[in-house]
Amino acid sequence: MDVFLLFITQMEECMNLSDLYRKALKFEFLTVDEGMFLFENAALTELMFVADELRKKQVPHGKVTWQIDRNVNTTNVCIANCKFCNFYRIPGHAEAYITDIETYKTKIEETIKYGGDQLLLQGGHHPELGLSFYVDLFKELKSLYPNIKLHTLGPPEVAHITKLEKSTHHEVLSALKDAGMDSLPGAGAEILTDRVRRLISKGKCGAQEWLDIMHEAHKLNITTSATMMFGHVETLQERFEHLVKIREVQSRKPAGAKGFLAFIPWTFQDVDTLLAKIRGVHNLTTPEEYIRMIAISRIMLPNILNIQASWLTVGKQVAQICLNAGANDFGSIMIEENVVSAAGAPHRFTSTTIQSAIKEAGFEPQLRNQQYEWREIPELIVEQVVNY
Repeated sequence: MDVFLLFITQMEECMNLSDLYRKALKFEFLTVDEGMFLFENAALTELMFVADELRKKQVPHGKVTWQIDRNVNTTNVCIANCKFCNFYRIPGHAEAYITDIETYKTKIEETIKYGGDQLLLQGGHHPELGLSFYVDLFKELKSLYPNIKLHTLGPPEVAHITKLEKSTHHEVLSALKDAGMDSLPGAGAEILTDRVRRLISKGKCGAQEWLDIMHEAHKLNITTSATMMFGHVETLQERFEHLVKIREVQSRKPAGAKGFLAFIPWTFQDVDTLLAKIRGVHNLTTPEEYIRMIAISRIMLPNILNIQASWLTVGKQVAQICLNAGANDFGSIMIEENVVSAAGAPHRFTSTTIQSAIKEAGFEPQLRNQQYEWREIPELIVEQVVNY
């Protein structure tokens, strides 16, 4: 009888899996419970197959896109006190800085030499840098380098500026857009539940405010991306609640707006972080678990076209496998990156090696910009030396 009951249970699970596969392949929205059932019960090969089929339908050109840009930090001063961040410094710290315009000019000209067309411009919650600082900075950078795109700040920084100004998200985003903001990164999402945020990033905006800012950006026709940092204190259910919230915001974007251009899940990096040292929280995410999350992201987010594999946090080989599990984008070579690297992310690519990695995985690499429009590789591109 026990064997019979086990057989019946397995058959029911198989039937449920088949139903969920069919539902996913029709681009229907899976619930939190359905997504969790797939994550916990589906064979990895089957999950990868379904996600890969969706990827083929959504991005039928079959190429894997990549980008050349640079992460430049406006300041390392921050009062958010995130427990996973080794980058920030408190106000008045001997190592605190605000990047000056001459440094921007040097970094931008170097980025252009390397073939880059964009700055990912982020910093911290500086208590004295309000809206006028960023408006003036964006305007000056655009006047000096009109062809450089500014992928700038993130919802927590927008929330921080809004509070300093006693303003609204709409007014702040409008001013930033008019000053030169080309797109809004999905930074600071972590996990979009307040239980998690209270534990790891209490000083940042809450989950709903993050989502509200993204919706407001979409209403202003500012393109954005969405992220998820997992592998710390969150539950599996909270990961799926995060995915559903992202999907819901995308569903509410105005007709004609692109909204979220991409979703990027990445793993918590724990080296020397307060989460690791004080709470004993370590990233125990396995390669298989990351690949499952990539596949699940494609399945749970049928209204977001681009899924990016985070080679920075999981490495080349795992990221390559993800290209057969629903991912279609390899992100940027990141000429410079300081925040995630400060917590232990060791991986690096150059323009040559990122293309080689994509080819090794069986795909054709295609250079893109932040709007996921294709670019020609500049003829006079200089290969950067990875020394940071």
